[in-house]
Amino acid sequence: MELIPAIDILDGKVVRLHQGRYDDVTVYADDPVAEAKRFHDQGARRLHVVDLDGARRGGPSQASIVERIVRSVPMAVQVGGGIRDRATADRWFDVGAERVVLGTAAVRSTEFVERLCADHAGRVVVAIDARGGEVAVEGWQQGSGVLAEVLAGRVDAWGAGAILFTDIERDGTRLGPAVDATAALQRAVGATVIASGGIGTLDHLRALRDAGVRAAVCGRALYAGAFTLPEALAASAEGG
Repeated sequence: MELIPAIDILDGKVVRLHQGRYDDVTVYADDPVAEAKRFHDQGARRLHVVDLDGARRGGPSQASIVERIVRSVPMAVQVGGGIRDRATADRWFDVGAERVVLGTAAVRSTEFVERLCADHAGRVVVAIDARGGEVAVEGWQQGSGVLAEVLAGRVDAWGAGAILFTDIERDGTRLGPAVDATAALQRAVGATVIASGGIGTLDHLRALRDAGVRAAVCGRALYAGAFTLPEALAASAEGG
């Protein structure tokens, strides 16, 4: 299983939200670029970077910081947060991002996302952020009326390179990921499903790996010192 460290940026700082709430924020570092370099030095091969201000406002808000990260670390970076149109997606590809992560647009602007998947094969990640099984949009602030499994099947047919699945109620809690739901989603689609939310121990990573989940994003547990990135990489890779 691939382990991907996350850098979520709010007001220029590295933060984690609790259950997607912007009024429940923990600041972990003042320099996102330094954190990206630290993860690279510790063995990360891919980085997940989210502009939380952009996700909430509907357009890039921390673009200069995210661009510095993409240009500063010699590893694959997937960028998300506020990517709602083709021009913004193309800008990140031009800057050097390996992947773009789209969430709200997959529900609100389906033709754009379908076309982007076709034009950039394997380079589009669709974030499916679910609360009670329903996909949330607009920075997790609104319900969409679309079920997570329905959206997953739709974007898989479009040719999305990966699906980032987050159980919002677990996000930032470190109480454990949605192993069964994530594994079931992976069995239902061909695209790689990336688990997100709730990881707090190395055993959580092992449980995802053993259930057949192909990748996982981890943030708060790394910043809080529950385990190190080298330990997480090793646990994710154990057994092959």
